[in-house]
Amino acid sequence: MTENDIATKIIGCAIDVHKSLGAGLLESAYQECLYYKLKKEGLTVEKEKPMPLVYENVKLECGYRIDLLVENKVVIELKSVDSLNDVHMAQTLTYMKLGNYKLGLLINFNVTLLKQGIKRIINGTL
Repeated sequence: MTENDIATKIIGCAIDVHKSLGAGLLESAYQECLYYKLKKEGLTVEKEKPMPLVYENVKLECGYRIDLLVENKVVIELKSVDSLNDVHMAQTLTYMKLGNYKLGLLINFNVTLLKQGIKRIINGTL
């Protein structure tokens, strides 16, 4: 399954979760529900995947964690904020670079229509 195929399934599941729960909840609630929904769809999902930082020859266990990693290919960074900003985009891209992942989805559940809260982030070319 390609990154684009996985992203399509993720977005569909995220929309289902948002339709059921609506906006205004904590990020952790959306994370648990999306994790459950993706697993139910038969996808391999890692929750709170540790992301070490490597600087030159030093590996630092800094406590960085990817919210969800799907099929070991697509990074999902979840938010429940008034609006996404450049720092959120940079955070997602940094996780993607550290793990050498090509595609990431930054999803803000604190919106009226979920499609307004989804940003697709590409690391390199797909």
